[in-house]
Amino acid sequence: MDVEEYTRKKIAGGESEAAVEESLVNIIRSFKEVNPSYASAFARAVITEVKNSRDLSGDFFSFEPAGVNMGEFGVGSRGKGDFFAHRQIARIIGKSSAAVGVDQMDDGGAVRAGGEYIVCTVDGMHSRLSDFPFLAGFHVTRATLRDAMVMGARPVMLFSDIHVADDGDVAKIFDYTAGITTVGEAMNVPLVSGSTLRIGGDMVLGGRLTGCVGCVGVAEHMTARKSTQVGDVLLMTEGAGGGTIATAGIYSGFPEVVEQTINLNFLVTCETLMKSDAFFKVHAMTDVTNGGLRGDIYEMAETAQCRIVIDDTNVAGLVEPHVRAMLEDLRIDYLGVSLDALLIVAPPDAAAEICSIVRSSGVRIEQIGRVETGKPEAVLVSQGREQDFTPRFRESAYTPVKKVVDTGMRDFEEMKEGVLKASEAAIRKKERVLRRLKR
Repeated sequence: MDVEEYTRKKIAGGESEAAVEESLVNIIRSFKEVNPSYASAFARAVITEVKNSRDLSGDFFSFEPAGVNMGEFGVGSRGKGDFFAHRQIARIIGKSSAAVGVDQMDDGGAVRAGGEYIVCTVDGMHSRLSDFPFLAGFHVTRATLRDAMVMGARPVMLFSDIHVADDGDVAKIFDYTAGITTVGEAMNVPLVSGSTLRIGGDMVLGGRLTGCVGCVGVAEHMTARKSTQVGDVLLMTEGAGGGTIATAGIYSGFPEVVEQTINLNFLVTCETLMKSDAFFKVHAMTDVTNGGLRGDIYEMAETAQCRIVIDDTNVAGLVEPHVRAMLEDLRIDYLGVSLDALLIVAPPDAAAEICSIVRSSGVRIEQIGRVETGKPEAVLVSQGREQDFTPRFRESAYTPVKKVVDTGMRDFEEMKEGVLKASEAAIRKKERVLRRLKR
């Protein structure tokens, strides 16, 4: 519960300070075991801070609103809205000297240094794993290591950021860190630095946990998405999912599926492949996460400017059986949800060798697609017929709440206009402040 936001809305709506204070006292005491005098003093202090910080103007105190909320635009939900928002972030950052920059929408970024590529990745923990800190730490760490390794990098260190709301138990920090270091120690990648803070300081009540884990790696051979070439084939390994599948299992009544997600198959497979000569024949790699195959193939086609065709004949069989059974039972589209499978793009004459190496690590792998010349697009072939394979507005709804949220939305084109206008305002602000700093 964000008491600052609540107070701002109430005061802006014309509610009296006495009424706001009374409401705040009740809210505070529903979260904290405090006496009425403390709650009243806290509430009055919140009101004072809100009043003092209202009506400030100028570049440092205000921004141009998009008129579109994060949830209704699907930001973070790995679909069309999320991808559009991230394209705007790339515009604000602009062109840089990076070897792989954010404009390429890859799994990580890279710069050249000392004759090698330094790769940096960062992933946020799954927002619904707040009450399960070990799982949150485990899966976000595996995710950031994956993102580095699919760029062709050998991970050398991890860093973490943990935020717990004011009423959260301190033990959440420790359990989350244990999840991080379990993966880090198993893969011999040390956690070297981090930050620990409260969400919103004193202003956010409750025990919500959020955070991220990042990785720095070193690469000799880059396998970024832009290296995808016409004529290549796509190979996909089996996947049991990570934070998304664990969340689906927990909140949909299939907690036993979580056990299937606790593995290092992806990381060990990458490590095995990277130690082989065949690795240098790989053009590109990615993990099947961002909105599932629907999202990742769409982004790859856009980045590489080519037509990518996926044949679903072998795909369903690569979903771990327990996970697949749950998805089928819940009617969740496995093509639109994160499976944490490895996707490899390589020339046809290297496919057999790559598959043999991957299978030697005990992981299944099959050819699922090809890269063709033509307009940049993603195409699905199912039962011999081509179908549109563009991402949906959001990834497959994988919890009961998401199924409700997925039932209605505003006009997408209308929302895009507001988002684009806000991003352009941010670019202009950046340019104004840069000019000031250079004076």
